[in-house]
Amino acid sequence: MSPSTLSVTTPVDSTVFATVKISNTEQVQAAVERASKAQKAWKKVPVKERVALGRKFLEVLGTRKDELAKELTMQMGRPLRYTPGEIKGTQDRGTYMVDVAEEALQDVEIEDPALVGKFKRFIRKEPVGIVLIVAPWNYPYLSSLNGVLPSVLAGNAVILKHSSQTPLCGERFGQAWTEAGLPEGVFQCIHMSHADTESLVRNPLINYVNFTGSVEGGHQIQKAASDKFIATGLELGGKDPAYVRPDCDLKYTVETLVDGSFFNSGQCCCAIERIYVHADIYDAFVEEFVKETMNYRLGNPLDPDTTLGPMVKTKAADFVREQIAEAVSQGAKAHIDASRFPANKEGTPYLAPQVLTNVTHKMRVMTEESFGPVVGIMKVSSDEEAIHLMNDSDFGLSASIWTKDADAALAIGDQIETGTWFMNRCDYLDPALAWVGVKDSGRGCTLSKFGYDQVTRLKSFHLKLVTA
Repeated sequence: MSPSTLSVTTPVDSTVFATVKISNTEQVQAAVERASKAQKAWKKVPVKERVALGRKFLEVLGTRKDELAKELTMQMGRPLRYTPGEIKGTQDRGTYMVDVAEEALQDVEIEDPALVGKFKRFIRKEPVGIVLIVAPWNYPYLSSLNGVLPSVLAGNAVILKHSSQTPLCGERFGQAWTEAGLPEGVFQCIHMSHADTESLVRNPLINYVNFTGSVEGGHQIQKAASDKFIATGLELGGKDPAYVRPDCDLKYTVETLVDGSFFNSGQCCCAIERIYVHADIYDAFVEEFVKETMNYRLGNPLDPDTTLGPMVKTKAADFVREQIAEAVSQGAKAHIDASRFPANKEGTPYLAPQVLTNVTHKMRVMTEESFGPVVGIMKVSSDEEAIHLMNDSDFGLSASIWTKDADAALAIGDQIETGTWFMNRCDYLDPALAWVGVKDSGRGCTLSKFGYDQVTRLKSFHLKLVTA
């Protein structure tokens, strides 16, 4: 039976932008078997050679930056003025992960002066085998790289199932690896149905699964993997809070938090979705925040003047519209007149940014992930109240504090249930730091040297040296 096809509808104008083939069950199984065979040879390649190939892969991506950027805009709607930054960011993040690969993967020697000449003991980090990566559409190159590059450099084979909204990004990874010289079968991008993806998670040849997506999707992955003793890495989004203290730099704080709330139309797992502002500066903060938000230009993302593009789908925009309308019906105040953004239209993915006050945690917009251009702002009277509200969430991916007092930031950060704690920064991934989540934001780790621990297993060597 020949494969079916998948059509990608661009949010730019709701036309079909691309069509790709979906592999059937037999083709998926054949790909797994190719990966298994290729991995057995690939893991024997010295780490230095794998690292060199990884650098070449990143170079190839960089040479196609403009082409990939426009294609990315057409697939998911981010303004073209910004999409080249994701390709550059992918290179930068990848370069760091390549730079630390040899250190992260080296043997751990066990030293004891009393046993010199008698025993040789060390721990080796072996590749787990075949890694399945299920990648999202919102940062399709950066998010994929988090799992793909360390997995390949560690000696694994990778099967990438990219989002049905951004399938071409997965194919571009494959082309770059091929051009870099990666042996056939070590990396494969496969477009699959949801049913075949679940079956692949259960496949006995799959040794680790890296998934980025919704909480519901994470539960499905975890359930599918439950019949095997394998680990899963799950990044499941967030409802990331910010706390603004009276001693912040108000202008800088407002500018940075507006960007952290609305960049990529708010479609970031670590976007700012709720803000708690101390009463002493609350009114001034809200006034400046609304003014700054009005500077956005919503429109066609191919227009170089556009700073806010459409959301990925009309359905996603409608979800945010429903959250906003419900909050307003419950007493929230909407500060942005959507008519000031002419491109904003019901029944389309084009949605104006919105700032809400008079919000409470009884409203979905303050507790349920929005993943869109809306943010709620609440007044608080103390650090203690802010801590309580920040922790009053099912999510814990990142959180931030805005203050000039680093000691206070550290003390408060110790009390916040989050994977990453920022001071005067937000919506950012530092490749030198472990990217982790708590609660419904998921489990596992990507980035930093610790990201390699997820795609390797420990093997101990205990050699007794016997001399004649």
